[in-house]
Amino acid sequence: MKNLNVLLLSGFLMLAAAACQNESRKDANEQTVKQTERPTLKQGESENSQKVMESGGLKVYPAEIAESFPNAKLSLKSPAASEVTEAKEYEFSFAVDNYELMEQTPMAEERHCANSQKGQHIHFILNNAPYEAHYEPSFKAELMEGNNVVLAFLSRSYHESIKQEDAFILQNFPIGENVASFDQTAKHLFYSRPKGSYTGEDTKRILLDFFLVNTELSEEGYQVKAIIDDNQFMLSHWQPYFVEGLSMGEHTFRLQLIDADGKLVEGPFNDSGERVIKLQE
Repeated sequence: MKNLNVLLLSGFLMLAAAACQNESRKDANEQTVKQTERPTLKQGESENSQKVMESGGLKVYPAEIAESFPNAKLSLKSPAASEVTEAKEYEFSFAVDNYELMEQTPMAEERHCANSQKGQHIHFILNNAPYEAHYEPSFKAELMEGNNVVLAFLSRSYHESIKQEDAFILQNFPIGENVASFDQTAKHLFYSRPKGSYTGEDTKRILLDFFLVNTELSEEGYQVKAIIDDNQFMLSHWQPYFVEGLSMGEHTFRLQLIDADGKLVEGPFNDSGERVIKLQE
């Protein structure tokens, strides 16, 4: 009987040890999964949040992930390219789906940058000129002889672009004879923000935003060179950035699309030229 008890006790101890070992393996496996899982980005976080660039007293850093609109869509109803035959003013009409113009973008105040009190809108860029903000889907624009390259995209109320395939249109309206062709399949950079004058609290945090077509950025490949006054910053992610440290007065911004060899990518808009903004009390 004594031997039987010893055998039973030994068996129990062996089972207990095996169970503990299995539990330890389970804990280790769960820990491995937790370590290898990529956390889901939430609104307010950034894909590139650790990279803060500093030069000349300025700080340039990626903006937090903003309110997303995955189903937003912008399409051009008129004019058709065939209808544009002479230099004059034309009525542009857009269809906007799953996005409300003239509404405030959620958490706009938490963005702590310049925000339009008129709400969400369309950025309309003609031949690399500074954009016009339109809060109605129909408006007029003057087209001239030659190429009239129109980029239009949906914008949040704080002027940050919706960066997705269905939320923009790119269309050329050539007028006249012997007009040089515009390649819509090529890589293009369009300057958007900053623009104009900033006052009060809006001067502390300036939004830097641009729009890319047929282009992907990376640290080893294409990048956007941002020249702010005499300071250069290389941007390797297509996302909005914030600029801090600008003094009161005028400042120049310039954006260039650069290839892996550091050369300017050929294209009519891949060098924005200098844009002047003004900060005042």
